[in-house]
Amino acid sequence: MEKKETNYGYLLFLAIIAALGGFLFGYDTAVISGTIPLVVGQYGLDTMSQGWYVGCALVGSIIGVLCAGILSDGIGRKWSMLLSAVLFTTSAVGCAVCHSFDQLVVYRIIGGMGIGVVSIVSPLYISEISIPKYRGRMVALYQLAVTIGFLGAYLINFALLRWSSSDPSLSGDWMQLIFSTEVWRGMLGMETIPALLFLVAILFIPESPRWLILRHKDDRARAILRTMHRDPEVVESQMSETRAAIAATSAEQSSLQLLREPAVLRPVLIGVAIAMLGQFMGVNAVLYYGPSIFEGAGLAAQDSLWYQVWIGIVNVLTTVLAIFLIDKVGRKTLVYYGVSGMIVSLVLIGLYFLYGEAIGISSTWLLVFFLAYIFFCAGSISAVIFVFLSEMYPTRIRGLAMSLAGLSLWIGTYLIGQLTPWMLETLTPSGTFFLFALMCLPYLYIVWRLMPETTGKSLEEIERFWFRSTPSR
Repeated sequence: MEKKETNYGYLLFLAIIAALGGFLFGYDTAVISGTIPLVVGQYGLDTMSQGWYVGCALVGSIIGVLCAGILSDGIGRKWSMLLSAVLFTTSAVGCAVCHSFDQLVVYRIIGGMGIGVVSIVSPLYISEISIPKYRGRMVALYQLAVTIGFLGAYLINFALLRWSSSDPSLSGDWMQLIFSTEVWRGMLGMETIPALLFLVAILFIPESPRWLILRHKDDRARAILRTMHRDPEVVESQMSETRAAIAATSAEQSSLQLLREPAVLRPVLIGVAIAMLGQFMGVNAVLYYGPSIFEGAGLAAQDSLWYQVWIGIVNVLTTVLAIFLIDKVGRKTLVYYGVSGMIVSLVLIGLYFLYGEAIGISSTWLLVFFLAYIFFCAGSISAVIFVFLSEMYPTRIRGLAMSLAGLSLWIGTYLIGQLTPWMLETLTPSGTFFLFALMCLPYLYIVWRLMPETTGKSLEEIERFWFRSTPSR
């Protein structure tokens, strides 16, 4: 009966289009890793300037996140994603043709703004158009797209560096500059292609029905829901349930006033905590500085990039596995097993840097430990975080609440991007990875004690849970 009622093919199409934003997120985030030594060498950057080159896009992400909630609640989910596509395109073209380090930083910040907006709005959109039974795996498609973006960036970096080092014959001064002499321009500029694809594709998807109901545009919402669900009773039931959930919060209260309500503030604070802590467990240090870490272990530049490609492959494959598990075993179970494995892997990486050279352990083991870490990370916190954040907030305040959680996520990401070179130098690689392992413990505690299991529940059921379980003022 359920299969006849729901147009799964159409819902999957919408989710894939929105998930393209995740690909751009992943590419823009990971492409930086292959350009660091090239940009540092060309502009003579010191350690702090190197951190700024990596971290400047994260400043843009913070700006984008701050605007994402207001944008998505104001102009809608669809047009907010369209704006992010414009920002990505502008950044990619600008990075390829910029004339100075300062201009490069400006265009990286613009791209970061696109990341900030899409990191909130794309999973939010997918969550709102999904059905409870498959919402976890549909939102996880966004994370899969992020990992494919990572892998795409690693492959482009590896291929362009190898191609440029073979001194290809290119016609035109600009082509020679972008793809050979200063190949980092080509690495950053290749993002133009998926950015334009995302921009065009967004024009072919509808607005989120839940947002339309919130804005009292019931006729448009009903028409879209009829395309998603063939049974008119299912359509009316969805509309009634969404209206009831919206009515549970006072229409006269502003978003900031709603934030003071305990039943709203509690999930917001929990989301902020898990989003921030997740960044201090090492994943972005590996994604941003993986090649530099491998080179520090004695590998050549091309070998270190090839190791990073392997990390990207494991990241994608494990995320595919998580997509099939997330609605079967539950979000919290994935976190328990995955974070436990992350702790073991991080300790092994720390021990390698502490004793590996002294006892003659091959660098291949370092790759094995990193791949194990990525396996457990991609199968747990990376797959779960955007699912959690997209489904745990009330409809009336979902955009703003996700922006606050996203803000904490990107502040944490910025701090890791800025501080990782300093930590590797001051704490040593072993101390840095031991610290990442330690930061996994409070994350586990919060998910265990404070987070509800949201698997199989509608967004409105989750909203009612917070109001039932949280004492009022």
